Amino acid sequence: MVRPVARYTASRRYVLLAFVTLIAALLSTSIALRWPQAWVAVAMFTLTAIGISLLAFRPAIEIHETHLAVGRRLIPWKEIRRIDHTGWSAPLAVYLTLADQSRMLVLHAGNIDSCSGLLRHLRRYAREALLDGIPYKQFWGEAPEAKQLPPGRYPLLRPEDENEVERLFQRLKSVGRLDEK
Repeated sequence: MVRPVARYTASRRYVLLAFVTLIAALLSTSIALRWPQAWVAVAMFTLTAIGISLLAFRPAIEIHETHLAVGRRLIPWKEIRRIDHTGWSAPLAVYLTLADQSRMLVLHAGNIDSCSGLLRHLRRYAREALLDGIPYKQFWGEAPEAKQLPPGRYPLLRPEDENEVERLFQRLKSVGRLDEK
């Protein structure tokens, strides 16, 4: 079995937070039995508990040399054409655009360090992708340097002065000196 380069699982804090919001929903339910306006709190706590539970029990994300594994789905790095960071840092939300133009949302409910590590791995291994609209090599500062042009030739003398210098040079070559002696 091939071992992944990195494996990212949800933080245990999300499980604890889901449990706390579920307890709050149960407590607010007992209050709502006596005071009907508390049903609003029951609904809010219940929806929050469901949302956080969905984040807490997301499948693990594995980074391999040849592919990205999100749960049971394997995505070769060459299939990823674009990586767009949504701005969410914890939990991390990243859109992947694949070669068949389908989009996939990758959610990772981890701490800040785990989320930034996953984002860095995604950006590093997807060599054929645009990273937030920027080509891979340009994003990482690996853009090929511009070809240097040969230095231009700028005239230092006027054409008549060049003719005079050429005449003196020919005389120096033939006679060996410039003076009239």
